[in-house]
Amino acid sequence: MGSTIKTGTKAPNFTLYSLNEKPYSLESLRGKTVVLNFWSAECPWSARADETLKNMADEWGSEVIVLTIAPNANESKDLIQQSAQNRAISPILVDPNQQVARLFGAQITPQVYVIDPQGHLRYQGAFDDASFRNPEPTCNYLWEAVEAILAGENPIPAERPAYGCTIVFN
Repeated sequence: MGSTIKTGTKAPNFTLYSLNEKPYSLESLRGKTVVLNFWSAECPWSARADETLKNMADEWGSEVIVLTIAPNANESKDLIQQSAQNRAISPILVDPNQQVARLFGAQITPQVYVIDPQGHLRYQGAFDDASFRNPEPTCNYLWEAVEAILAGENPIPAERPAYGCTIVFN
């Protein structure tokens, strides 16, 4: 899968800034389940996942924090801002040098990582089972992973290959 972090190990801390310059650090969210969603303003697979992720986040409430990370070197802040507004996504964290994408080994958008309240990476990979040949998902892997963590269980499997658009690195 290309991740630099093994599932079950402590997730490394990072700080990124939102479009309105508010800092977000992983360490400050300890005690919550955190979803890192590597996202693209232009990827249709990210766009398709946005509404579902928003609905899931609403259902989870304050138990789960969703951080959407924009890592693509070819997407301007203006483009990211416009897409975020059009899709009603907040917060969007900008990863201008792909430092966090590299740290986690993210290669695709959407690609998700779920970190438990103790700070351990518990799931990484695909958002759901949609693919080019089967564009309508039948199983939401992210939902299953987060629900397992909230129930005190391990997501099984803990990794699934992500499908979507390739992240553009500097």
